[in-house]
Amino acid sequence: MTDAPAEPAPSALRRTLGTGDAVVVGLGAMLGAGIFAALAPAARAAGSGLLLGLAVAAVVAYCNAGSSARLAALYPASGGTYVYGRERLGEFWGYLAGWAFVVGKTASCAAMALTVGAYVWPGQAHAVAVAAVVLVTAVDYGGVQKSAWVTRVIVGVVLAVLASVVVVCLTSGDADPGRLHEGVPGGAGGVLQAAGLLFFAFAGYARIATLGEEVRDPARTIPRAVRVSLAVTLAAYVAVAVAVLSVLGAQSLGVSVAPLADAVRAAGVPGLAPVVRVGAAVAALGSLLALLLGVSRTTLAMARDRHLPGPLAAVHPRFHVPHRAALAVGGVVAVLAAVVDVRGAVGFSSFGVLTYYAVANASAWTLRPGIAARMVPAVGLAGCLALAFSLPWTSVAVGAAVVLGAGVVVYGVRNVWGRRRGGPGGR
Repeated sequence: MTDAPAEPAPSALRRTLGTGDAVVVGLGAMLGAGIFAALAPAARAAGSGLLLGLAVAAVVAYCNAGSSARLAALYPASGGTYVYGRERLGEFWGYLAGWAFVVGKTASCAAMALTVGAYVWPGQAHAVAVAAVVLVTAVDYGGVQKSAWVTRVIVGVVLAVLASVVVVCLTSGDADPGRLHEGVPGGAGGVLQAAGLLFFAFAGYARIATLGEEVRDPARTIPRAVRVSLAVTLAAYVAVAVAVLSVLGAQSLGVSVAPLADAVRAAGVPGLAPVVRVGAAVAALGSLLALLLGVSRTTLAMARDRHLPGPLAAVHPRFHVPHRAALAVGGVVAVLAAVVDVRGAVGFSSFGVLTYYAVANASAWTLRPGIAARMVPAVGLAGCLALAFSLPWTSVAVGAAVVLGAGVVVYGVRNVWGRRRGGPGGR
């Protein structure tokens, strides 16, 4: 006999991430291309109500983070809300959350890859996007510690670029605080739509929860990392939004293709625009890495329950990563990035992620009775539903068809097939 710690089971992941690593993963996902891509469409929707839309998105994100943190402390396993919904609400709701996450975030992965291509080499955006997917998949395959190290470098670069934009804009002679309120307000509907679009930029803290099996002391680490990463991201986004609005105003921001680059030009420092473009490409790369980490881990959890093909549940014996799930997700994303322009998938992805968090809040509602304990998940659930159905109608229609309709059909077919084979759902 020996007192040496047991090696992880062949199907288990290895707990190697500390609080700092988990915070970095969350920041890498949230401080990604969302702030570079979501400000302009949000400004078109909300007009001078943009900052109010950002506040609404932040409140919903805070409630979602609180619900996710409580659940992650109880269920520190890969899969995030897929696991929480399954354990608290039943198999179908967990499956729906997992399906919404995998489908919505796969589209987001392709969108982020194409964003890298558009900034690095616009004339060959698809080829660069595929190369970016291959690179990021290789990093993921090499182990979660390598992924965390790369993400740490990316987060440092992005924070430096965003800080430069804020300082240049706010210290410019062209900055005018009055521009924060200029323009026609978008009304309640416009503010909600802007909040739904901006939520795309906040949703990265889910990646921390989906890595539950790879975090040390998850009951303490995950809640702390979720709250810290969300707080840092919110502070950065408020500073960037105020700075950009002060030099562009809501109307000019709404029609901008590259709002942060346009803001530094308007502030009289055009030489910083190429740096901003590099920052956007690096941010998109970091977001792509965090997305692939999250989608592959949720795929692993669903494959374990036979909601997805069983071989995807394999864990590499040396690198302790879900290598088949990572390669499968990377392959699908590479194909999408090669043949389809899905940079307009922000709304569709937001619908899927809001569905995912609606299930998380409903799951957290069951944890403890009492009005005070249920206030956060109640506000989060109502906010998710309101934002999901205030998105552009095309996003709602496609999201309802693919995330809800197709998901229910696949679930039903799987159960029928499982019963014919003599088992509950094929498990």
